Order: sequence, then structure tokens, then C-alpha cells
Amino acid sequence: MQPIIIVLIILVVLVFIALIKTIQVIPQASAAIVERFGRYTRTLNAGLNIVVPFIDSIRNRIDLREQVVPFPPQPVITQDNLVVNIDTVIYYQVTDARAATYEVASYIQAIEQLTVTTLRNIIGGMDLERTLTSREEINAALRGVLDEATGKWGIRVNRVELKAIEPPTSIQDSMEKQMRADRDKRAAILQAEGVRQSEILRAEGEKQSAILRAEGEAKAAALRAEGEAQAIRTVFESIHAGDPDQKLLSYQYLQMLPKIAEGDANKLWIVPSEIGDALKGLSGAFGNLGGGMPGFNTGNQGNTGNQGNGAAERRESPTVD
Repeated sequence: MQPIIIVLIILVVLVFIALIKTIQVIPQASAAIVERFGRYTRTLNAGLNIVVPFIDSIRNRIDLREQVVPFPPQPVITQDNLVVNIDTVIYYQVTDARAATYEVASYIQAIEQLTVTTLRNIIGGMDLERTLTSREEINAALRGVLDEATGKWGIRVNRVELKAIEPPTSIQDSMEKQMRADRDKRAAILQAEGVRQSEILRAEGEKQSAILRAEGEAKAAALRAEGEAQAIRTVFESIHAGDPDQKLLSYQYLQMLPKIAEGDANKLWIVPSEIGDALKGLSGAFGNLGGGMPGFNTGNQGNTGNQGNGAAERRESPTVD
């Protein structure tokens, strides 16, 4: 019984191994190359696949997703004989698993060498300044060459990017000095423009302020003149309505004389002619008042007496006749 049990166990193990080799599960976005006795048979796609155990074998499993491969810096000589180090990044994708397996031994190494060679050919026809400012042009040219060359390998190059372009140290120092000078120049220009704009704005502000101040003063003067005119008009109307006589006007003129004499700087008085007329009227008024007052202006009393005698004589003449 012992040998029979051992044989059964061996058969079960063989069957289990055969089942494992028969059923192949391929992940999504992957492919597997199947060979039968060393010869390509078919490509297994994603999902559950059945193969013949011990006859079919899986040669290679390939990831069909887009891959990113950075390459180390490569020294490249420009047209003006300057050595620059360029870092590149390749974005590629396997489109044909069979071609990627059998058409090239190692497509990663092949893409790297092809990238370096193509990059040297492209940069060799450019000077340093154009190399530093033509990244898009270099990327497009490099991608075109790589995509055409790797098509027969079952590879599609989607993008090529230049990570860095490092010129020699001496050139970097010169470039930094030039950039610093350009920045200082732009800063000086911007500062001058700022000062100019500030002066223009200040001048505009002063102009607007002067205009507004002049307009305010003109309006204030107009309002003052209008107020004075209204006051004079009101006083004139009040005087005209009161119908003042010559005596009242003379008295008002006399009241204005002390105000004219106010201030230390008044050395010269300009007396209007109306004041002289007012004084004459006032003196006449005082003269009339003196006639009724004893002892005031005796000369005038004498004249009055003479005028009285003449009047008496004129009154007596008709009686004599």
C-alpha cells in the first residue's frame, strides 16, 4: 500500500503543477509572449488564458503602459565648440509586444543610445545661445527622429523633454554677469519710469488743486460781492424808505470820520466832497439852533436884528402914506 500512496501523491502534485502552468492570468495593460519549443506562438492579452503545459512557455511579460525613462547627462558639443551637458527624459509606450521582444535585444538601451546620437546631431548644428532658447525646437526634432526609428521595434515615443542644459562654468559666470547687468538696467529704467510717473501725477494733482482753489476763491469772491451788493441794496432801500433829511446825513458823515482815522498807517486822509457839503449843512443847522439860544453866535444875532428892523420899516411905510 505504501508505494501506491506515494504514486498517487506524485500524480496529484503533477496535476496541480500542470493546472498552474495551464492557466495564465495576465494583468490589465500587460501582455505575455508565448513560445512553443522556443518558437513564437502567440501573444497573451489581459485576462484568463490557457496554454499547453510543458509545451508552451511564456518568454516575456511586457507592460503596455506609458513609461518614463530619465537618461543621465550627456556631453554635447555645440556649433561654436562649447561643451554642454544635457539631461533628457523620454516618455514611451510599447504598442507591439512581439516586436519589442524579437526586433531589439533591449529597447531601453537602444532608445538611450539613439537619443544621445540624435541629440548630438541636433545640437551640433546650433550655437549656445540658440541651444538655450530653442528647447521646443530640440524636443520636436528629437521626438520625430526617435518615433520614426523606434516604430519598427513596437515602441511609440510620446514626448521628449530636456530637463537641463548646463553650459561650461566660465560661460555660466559670463551669463550671470550679463543677466545681472540686464536686471540692473531694467531696474534703473523701471525706477526712472516710476519717478517720471510720480512727477507727472504730482504735477497733475497740483494743477487740479490750483484750479479747484482758484474756482473756490472766484466763487467766494462772487458770493462776497453778491452779499455786499445785497447789503448795500438793502441799506439804500432802507434809507430811501426812511426819507432822511440833510441833517441826518450830515450827522452820519461825522460819525464815519473816526473810523477813517483808525490805524497807525493812516497818514493821509481822502475826504469825499460829500463830507464838505454835509459839514456846511450841519453848520447851518447849528446856526439855526444858535439863534434860539442866548449868547450863541452874536454876529448872527446882530444880523438878525438888522433884518428885523428892515422888516419893521417895510411894514410902517404903508401907514405913513
